[in-house]
Amino acid sequence: MSKKEKKTTRDIGKKELHRLLYDIFSMNPTQCFNYKQLAQQLRIKNMNAKQLIMTVLHEMKNDNMLTEESTGQFKLKISTIYVTGIIDLTAKGTAYLVSDECKEDVFIPQVGLKHALNGDKVKVLLYARSSKRRPEGEVVEILERKKETFVGIIQCSKQYAFLVPTGKQLPYDIFIPLNELNGAKDGEKAIVKITEWPENQKNPVGKVLEVLGTPGDNDTEMNAIMAEFELPVQFPASVEKAAQKIKDTIPAEEIKNRRDFRDITTFTIDPKDAKDFDDALSIQKLKNGNYEVGVHIADVSFYVTPDSTLDKEAYSRATSVYLVDRTIPMLPEHLSNGLCSLRPNEEKLCFSAVFELNENAEVMKQWFGRTIIKSDRRFTYEEAQAMIEGEDGDFKSEILVLNNLAQKLRDARFQNGAIAFDRIEVRFDIDEKGKTTGVYFKRSKEANKLIEEFMLLANKKVAERIGKIKEGQKAKTFVYRIHDQPNSEKLEDFSRFIAKFGYRIRTTSPRQLSSSMNKLMEDVQDRPEQNMIETLAIRTMAKAVYSTVNVGHYGLAFDYYSHFTSPIRRYPDVMTHRLLQRYLDGGRSANAEKYEEMCKHCSDMEQVASNAERASIKYKQVEFMSDKLGQNFMGTISGVTQWGFYVELNDTKCEGLVSITELEGDYYEFDEENYCIVGRHHRKIYQLGDQVLVKVAKANLVARQLDFSLVGSESNNTAPAAAPKASASRREKPERKLRRGRRGNAASNRKERKNNRKKK
Repeated sequence: MSKKEKKTTRDIGKKELHRLLYDIFSMNPTQCFNYKQLAQQLRIKNMNAKQLIMTVLHEMKNDNMLTEESTGQFKLKISTIYVTGIIDLTAKGTAYLVSDECKEDVFIPQVGLKHALNGDKVKVLLYARSSKRRPEGEVVEILERKKETFVGIIQCSKQYAFLVPTGKQLPYDIFIPLNELNGAKDGEKAIVKITEWPENQKNPVGKVLEVLGTPGDNDTEMNAIMAEFELPVQFPASVEKAAQKIKDTIPAEEIKNRRDFRDITTFTIDPKDAKDFDDALSIQKLKNGNYEVGVHIADVSFYVTPDSTLDKEAYSRATSVYLVDRTIPMLPEHLSNGLCSLRPNEEKLCFSAVFELNENAEVMKQWFGRTIIKSDRRFTYEEAQAMIEGEDGDFKSEILVLNNLAQKLRDARFQNGAIAFDRIEVRFDIDEKGKTTGVYFKRSKEANKLIEEFMLLANKKVAERIGKIKEGQKAKTFVYRIHDQPNSEKLEDFSRFIAKFGYRIRTTSPRQLSSSMNKLMEDVQDRPEQNMIETLAIRTMAKAVYSTVNVGHYGLAFDYYSHFTSPIRRYPDVMTHRLLQRYLDGGRSANAEKYEEMCKHCSDMEQVASNAERASIKYKQVEFMSDKLGQNFMGTISGVTQWGFYVELNDTKCEGLVSITELEGDYYEFDEENYCIVGRHHRKIYQLGDQVLVKVAKANLVARQLDFSLVGSESNNTAPAAAPKASASRREKPERKLRRGRRGNAASNRKERKNNRKKK
């Protein structure tokens, strides 16, 4: 027996052989194989190993995974079980089906996707499997496309044209017939719609819908972000017309039906650049020494009636979107900045939550209903903060009383287990042409927290008013803002990571977790690792969503919580107003199934808005750094992946990639479990949280990507020389954890493979 044969026999054990054979059958579900063909594919020449193949084949047959079509000819046993779900593509081009019909995600090899893309709703045929293996299958039908339009750069030749997508939703170029270019020229950025995708062709066929302009131009790139996330540029004419038809005057009979707050001290506190004011506070001292505080919210539901033109458009958008240089509103300006905006010295219709609070900020009485108000003053946060810090001004005593009550509400909330996530927000100074001239950070001060606490109080009490029921009563359908408890595995991973910085959290009970998490947030203040640890802590938590099924809000430590206070910019708040009024009027419970579907839509659109906002911030960060090529900056490693590590600059919070292929002096590998990249020979490691000196190597405005090159590192960490090689199962784990949003296009994947081969 040759040395090569001995190595093959030793390396491939029965368990590994089982996995390899199953992979071959899964990739070729309609083909038959005998042991010789399988041995050839696996490059096995050793007779003992070939006999082992036969043994494993018969075991797989006995496990109901294979059928023996004829003597010695085996084929994957196809089940007739179909499931539907959503495709989740991985960086490798394979995918997982996320389905409510399966306990586990279903793995789908690349050849089994049948042109399904990320986010598509599909029908999948499940393969037969043993109880110990993950479920696998192939797409048999695409039921609903998540996206049909894509943004990219036009590339033209004499005979044909292509759109090279700039986003990460499509890993293929789109073929465009020359007669479908719609005036687009070579090198321009455009929006293209897929019109067909023949089954036997790799590339889809499309047509240009709109030419966006020259890549790198601010308006072009912002419009590209809007198109990438399918956000509307303007309101349809019918919607604008419906808004303009609404009269500015308030009917006298409507005023009679409302509680009148026009003579009570009322004001708004908002950012200095705010254009719409959807919440106001009123305050008066009562004879018994308590304070009556009114939380007054614009009564959007009075103007936007169910199933109207305005309502359908507002529901479709579900939320306003705030890009760095523009706002995409949920409602037309006539409503958002006019009729519904609580501007000073104007009578406005509101939906209000009114509380009688004692000196300890305990709620003694509460009232909910429709009101009319007249704001006495519009404050910016800066003006209110100046009075809190000692300056004189209008309604100073009222603001100080509200601030004192808000601090007590806040203290009580944290004592009950709320978690404080006061993350630094990045803001940009922008000139008249939209170009970034500076970066600054926004931090919440007492004036911000004053407004926040009373909005939280209103949201909480509105939810309690409907959700809290007496024994024997049936709960009525309502829209809750829910936040589930964090996943225990994620918490353990997070705990292990922060331990490397000398921090710890206690996870034995929800109360201990919240108190130790708050202590952690205090300890990392103004530390280099602050933003990174805060980001990871938020990722550890579950996502807050809308639902009719109440599980409470873990982060706020509220058993009942809704969104009531921002109906100008959030459709769920409009839903909350309608349901609250319905039940105040003694109405029956609304259709739970219908409202749950609406909640899901609003949650999905909120995520789209968040992704678009992040994309615009990333673009502005790249733009700001584009004239700093070759300059050095200190930063913190904020993310580690199989293709390199991300560095967040300490001064500006701009983030860029140091490619693993650019690290010199060793061959580096990704260690996912320890959040680090390790040199194979010298064991030098780069891990999350390390301080590094980097140079700005490239600023790609079109891809919204910064590339850094490593100049130096403050870390002298090295991994143990005898560190064991990752097992096959561990090598598969990064694919699962990094799959969302990290697919890249085909060209970049080819380049990366080529670079890796050169390194080897």
